[in-house]
Amino acid sequence: MSTERRYPTDLTDRQWSIVEPLLPDAPSGPAGRPPVHSKREILNAIFYLNRAGCAWRMLPKDFPPWKTVYWYFSRWRDDGTLDKLHDALREQVRVKEEHRNPVPSAGIVDSQSVKGADTVSASTRGFDAGKKINGRKRHIVVDTVGLLLVVMVTAASVQDRDGGRGILKRLHCALQSVRHVFADGGYRGRLLPIAKSAWGIVVEVVSKPADQRGFAVLPRRWVVERTFSWLMRWRRLVRDYERLPATHEAMVKWAMVGNMLNRLSPPPGPKPWATKKKQK
Repeated sequence: MSTERRYPTDLTDRQWSIVEPLLPDAPSGPAGRPPVHSKREILNAIFYLNRAGCAWRMLPKDFPPWKTVYWYFSRWRDDGTLDKLHDALREQVRVKEEHRNPVPSAGIVDSQSVKGADTVSASTRGFDAGKKINGRKRHIVVDTVGLLLVVMVTAASVQDRDGGRGILKRLHCALQSVRHVFADGGYRGRLLPIAKSAWGIVVEVVSKPADQRGFAVLPRRWVVERTFSWLMRWRRLVRDYERLPATHEAMVKWAMVGNMLNRLSPPPGPKPWATKKKQK
């Protein structure tokens, strides 16, 4: 198979060498024949779809058939492969870039409401009166450098303090090492004592200064806001198109997998945030 990159989302050889050992062996076809499509091409298709925001049926023809790609996507979502891949890359980034313990001990929680497409069922969507958004809400906890720890997708009508119970319970099940979580004022109330008694997590509310006027960057809180901005670069996440909340959660994790691979092994070419040099 040619390793030439056709699209900016295609894995480089170095990135594939990082990912390949973390993926399970592909299941054999009939009569023990090897799989027709490589796992590398499956990943390239998933990253393309997530970044470009296209529908499954609109994947370019030089990728494997969309039904094959979706079969792998759903299989890796449900059997834990995606979680193992994501968490392994997070540990590598923490060690390589930040020289930190691979296992985090603190995090920041927040939520973001996104509009839901007509493919989102009425039973899993709601109206966020504060943001005037009809759709879903993604609750995330990130570590102190902005890497995703856990994600949970609910109806947009779910209040932060109510969604906070679910996401912190999920955090405790996934990473019992996290004992301190920073949050905004929307998480005040009964959540604080519940988190402490039920899961041993201290929730510290970072409030705005009393004399603040207009916008200001708050300590710790800006980290999770930056993570949301990373996610919004993946067009599939700008609006919720997924029938199942679990599929949206998987798309968030795949976006972070792509971000972390680019940090561990930057691809060639100009960076979107780099300014062009003026020609003399």
